[in-house]
Amino acid sequence: MRAIVAETLPWGYQRAMVGHPIRILGIDPGLRRTGWGLIEADGNRLIYVACGSLETSERAALGERLVIIHDGLAQVIEQYRPHEAAVEATFVNVNAAATLKLGQARGIAMLVPAKAGLRVSEYAPNVVKKTVVGAGHGEKAQIRMMVGVLLPKADPQSEDAADALAIAVCHAHHRTSAVLRHAAGA
Repeated sequence: MRAIVAETLPWGYQRAMVGHPIRILGIDPGLRRTGWGLIEADGNRLIYVACGSLETSERAALGERLVIIHDGLAQVIEQYRPHEAAVEATFVNVNAAATLKLGQARGIAMLVPAKAGLRVSEYAPNVVKKTVVGAGHGEKAQIRMMVGVLLPKADPQSEDAADALAIAVCHAHHRTSAVLRHAAGA
């Protein structure tokens, strides 16, 4: 019987195998406010680390707002050193200009952790809600309440930070299949 060597396992999977907690950064992208939340997943146990939101002024130029999001997320990654990141996928709404701007903020939210060497997973809003609340169409208040149940020490000061923690929780529950998809090249 051959011993399993951590270096031969799919990227990221070795952390789950050797019993070290995985630090996960959840990001809820937005041009006005980008929420971020950090948790540690240690087996089935979820541990709150930190959360917050990055706010931009509507009066600032688009480029300046994107720089604020970029620099803020880079600072979070440098300070907390997450192992993986998860971002909420963009939904298309009626206002095409708003969707485009959200897409630009989301691009920054994916770029910063990727440039830091983190694997970035994406989750549709209904998958996040179903994972955290149990239904794919949960209200913001339900998400915030369940984040409090799952992470009792968390006290997010904004809905965006609560949503980011929910995204991190979603990734903690789905990360094994995400790691295997990544290893398969999907």
